[in-house]
Amino acid sequence: PLHVLVNNAGVAGRRGLTRQGFELTFGVNHLGHFALTDALLGCLAASAPARVVNVSSDAHYSAPGIDFSSLRRPARGVTGMREYAVSKLANVLHAQELARRAPNRVRRLVLCASAPGLGGIPPRPVAALMLATPARYYHPRLLALTLPHIAGGRTAREPDAFSEQSAARLLRPPSAVGYAYQLYAVAGWSSLPWLHRVSQRTLVVAGEDDPSVPVRNGRLLASRLPDARLHVVKGGGHLFLLDEPETVVGVISAFLDED
Repeated sequence: PLHVLVNNAGVAGRRGLTRQGFELTFGVNHLGHFALTDALLGCLAASAPARVVNVSSDAHYSAPGIDFSSLRRPARGVTGMREYAVSKLANVLHAQELARRAPNRVRRLVLCASAPGLGGIPPRPVAALMLATPARYYHPRLLALTLPHIAGGRTAREPDAFSEQSAARLLRPPSAVGYAYQLYAVAGWSSLPWLHRVSQRTLVVAGEDDPSVPVRNGRLLASRLPDARLHVVKGGGHLFLLDEPETVVGVISAFLDED
């Protein structure tokens, strides 16, 4: 039996092509995972309950899309981060498409700090203003000034929580184009018209003190999904999975393990 498949192997900053002629980072980080998952789907189904976990990265936000013509040539940049971001975007899209094509193999959904997009509750005004630009990712002082207003929760209350995250966020800033696409997706698309079609049991987790995705979005999602429950993290902000994971890991684990 195979109960968990974790697709985590990856490379970054490497140049070359796979034996099949694909850009190396995309081939290792996505195509290998895709082929392995496809080959094991039958075994996973026979071993139910089973899970597929695709490990992606915040770097996928900086990918402006997938240029399929570039996947047949080696990386051209100095750092290879553009190719890495594209491969991580492919990881996200793979997970979403797997769930769409095989709904009978998706037992549970967990939505954390999520909004339905257009028609949802907008961020608090100060948070919305600061979310309009990716400038915070390019200067440590700007990040220190803005992140507490964007994240709320423990990150806003405790300086140490902010310092633990700041280095990683400054290491790989998103591109302006990638960030613009992200804002466009939030403002120009909505899941509200089809939420009623999601039949899987769903856990909606929302932070009580989330300035970017106010808790009312969690209540809205839980009310529209046919089989959903809402868990509100007391005092939690937008980054509760990162700055206070101990408050939600048990809740999520227990939900996933239910019969």
